[in-house]
Amino acid sequence: MKYSIRKQFASVLCAFIIGTILLCLFINNTFLEQYYLSEKQKVLTGAYHEMNRGADYKGDQKEEFWAQFHTLCEKSNITYLLLDSNTRALRTSAHDYESLTRHLLNSLFVQEKSGKNTVIESGNDYEIRIFADETSHSEFVEMWGVLKDGNLFLLRSPIESIKESVKLANRFLAYVGSCAVVLSVIISFFVSRKITRPIMELTSISEKMIHLDFDAKYTGNSKTEIALLGKNINELSYTLEKTISELKSANNELLRDIETKTKIDEMRTEFLSGVSHELKTPIALIQGYAEGLKEGITDDEESRDYYLDVIMDEAAKMNTMVKKLLTLNQLEFGSDAVTMERFDMVALIKNYLHASEVLCKQKDVRVMMEEYPPIYVWADEYQVEEVFGNYFTNALNHVAGEGVIDVKCIKNGITLRVSVFNTGSPIPEESLPHLWDKFYKVDKARTREYGGSGVGLSIVKAIMEAMNQKYGVNNYDNGVEFWFELEMTGE
Repeated sequence: MKYSIRKQFASVLCAFIIGTILLCLFINNTFLEQYYLSEKQKVLTGAYHEMNRGADYKGDQKEEFWAQFHTLCEKSNITYLLLDSNTRALRTSAHDYESLTRHLLNSLFVQEKSGKNTVIESGNDYEIRIFADETSHSEFVEMWGVLKDGNLFLLRSPIESIKESVKLANRFLAYVGSCAVVLSVIISFFVSRKITRPIMELTSISEKMIHLDFDAKYTGNSKTEIALLGKNINELSYTLEKTISELKSANNELLRDIETKTKIDEMRTEFLSGVSHELKTPIALIQGYAEGLKEGITDDEESRDYYLDVIMDEAAKMNTMVKKLLTLNQLEFGSDAVTMERFDMVALIKNYLHASEVLCKQKDVRVMMEEYPPIYVWADEYQVEEVFGNYFTNALNHVAGEGVIDVKCIKNGITLRVSVFNTGSPIPEESLPHLWDKFYKVDKARTREYGGSGVGLSIVKAIMEAMNQKYGVNNYDNGVEFWFELEMTGE
């Protein structure tokens, strides 16, 4: 992403660390040397007070004091010189104490000519200054003056060591800072990824919701604001799915009401006419065979059983027809409400085919279907199963030739086409427009043979029109394909 939070987070963190390091370098270069000089000034002042305190000691106590003082000066990189009132050296840590003596006397009695002085602090008995020795091209911070016992003293520490310490500190800070920047980049990469991962998950969920796919849920178990947002998105997803389902159902009902209101009277008349026509033949058969049995037309037990079998078979066919007619009546008159819901069409087909395996084996029919991933559609699941069942039953009853039934699911934009193809003879072209009419039969003799009523495809028509979806049939040289279409949900 061009404006990724992850990149922004890493950039801000690295910029902050780099800025902090640069600020530290600036502060070091500007103030660290002054800070060292201030601290050195305190050390010199402390050494001065110690020398004044040592002036009161005598004998072994005095020697012990000067041994400790010498150690203190070595630790603090201080050179000291103590002269008596006759300018004789009493104590010193300098090898060339004679030049140091001249420097102290010049500072006391004459204006120093061999260097430049910058006075830092001046008291009644001492003076602290920065002295630049032009001869040795070195700078010192030094303190000189008179102790309370009248002795003269000089304390000196080179500034060059301070400057070198500042340079070393800055160099070390630069090295550490560079490592810190590299380390911060690596850490920020992993930390930002951990922070942005749930955000990307929520983004993915929201994208699926745009396409009306409400299966994805946020599964994070943290207690942060992002987890709260994920919980709200899950609730929003559930509410949207429920609301869309209700809206689609309501919209579908409205369309059905508009379309069927003007057809109700016509459908009643057609229904009664069709029922009377279709029931006339089985009723006549039942009546004829029943009268024959009553009049004792045959005394043969086998013949009587045959008459009874015909009566029972015709009664069963009438029972099946009545049930289908009731189903068709409910669909056409709007008594059976269509409930639009989201379900997996592939799973529905597989379940139906699994339940039909025994029947297919009995008829030696080979059912073919490719492996499809789950495909979700909006429809009435119960009624869609009825449509597919009618197609598959027709294919099973009319399959011939190679004995193959091929089921396919083909996506076309937001539409899914489900087709059922069976090998065998194609349907006559003049019969195609009438296939969806109630009680229409292409081959009446064969239809009667397997107990067909001519209502199944009428039920398909009623269901598909109730859901405002397309359906149809295609003829091929080696068979027939029936199909219907449904609206897919977002992938």
